[in-house]
Amino acid sequence: MSQTRDFRRDILPNIAAGTIPLGTGRMAIGIGRREFISALGGAAASWPLGARAQQPERMRRIGVLDLLAPDDPDGQARHATFLQGLQQLGWTDGRNMHIDIRWAAGNAADTRKYAAELVALAPDVILTSGAAGLGSLLQATRTVPIVFAIVPDPVGAGFVESLSRPGGNATGFVMFEYSLCGKWLELLKEIAPGVTRAAVLRDPAITAGIGQFAVIQSVAPSVGIDVSPINMNEAAEIERAVAAFAHFANGGLILTASALSAVHRDLIITLAARYKLPAVYHERSYVAGGGMISYGPNFLDQYRQAAGYVDRILKGEKPADLPVQAPTKYELVINRKTAKALGLTVPQSILARADDVIE
Repeated sequence: MSQTRDFRRDILPNIAAGTIPLGTGRMAIGIGRREFISALGGAAASWPLGARAQQPERMRRIGVLDLLAPDDPDGQARHATFLQGLQQLGWTDGRNMHIDIRWAAGNAADTRKYAAELVALAPDVILTSGAAGLGSLLQATRTVPIVFAIVPDPVGAGFVESLSRPGGNATGFVMFEYSLCGKWLELLKEIAPGVTRAAVLRDPAITAGIGQFAVIQSVAPSVGIDVSPINMNEAAEIERAVAAFAHFANGGLILTASALSAVHRDLIITLAARYKLPAVYHERSYVAGGGMISYGPNFLDQYRQAAGYVDRILKGEKPADLPVQAPTKYELVINRKTAKALGLTVPQSILARADDVIE
């Protein structure tokens, strides 16, 4: 029997099992370097599948920049939906992926700081939400792939070249078309015909805050409502502004979409109840929390779809080739109990269109 045959029969199985160092196996039978490499290569193909399958999976790194606070129920629900979507596609945290998450809690300085931190970790892809999150990440990197959700007008903001061909390192899901904002004022007038004044709470530091108010203002004359902005910054500032607005009769509120609207969600719902102001919101969670009525897309669905885009990028596709998608369905949700507390009867025309009615 030749040396090579003895090597394959007697030595290689033990090398594969890790019980004999490579040098020991080679020296023990005195074969040359060329014969050793030839035998090793030929035998590796015949090793049991189980031995080769024991190699650990490649660990991929995903960054997440969330504009909400870590204890925010919406933020937690969105993150859970994202993780569930990844798991359904074969990605498990701790097995073949690792997630680094940062919660900015609506703070602009923290948003920029955490964006830089996540980029420095050199992740394979970063998920973010909102214009502030996406803008901060694009300032920090033009190479790391980014998937975004709940971003208004990414083309107008210069984040992507077009919806069909984003062109850069970011793609994702549009929050909603700006035209939707005019529907909020129309709903306010329909459910509370006596309203002639509306305070529009917005974040003036982001283009979305300015854009949403501009659309609402353009619709105002057609529904007979005068609108005025209330800037959302500190809680005390919001409370003072809403109290001053409520001194005059026939008022209502519209809360535009931003990270700050989520941060101050409970305060704004409380103020609307305290001053008997009918209010319209952009997402169902506000109505579930005691708000009167909301009209907007399902943001959890965007996070579910975002998991699909992250999966595709991890498998080799580029953000530049993945189209930015807009919502295809909007939900109308009504809290009938809140409307009743305000002395309002929800018209049948609204009830007939509602996707959900909270009694």
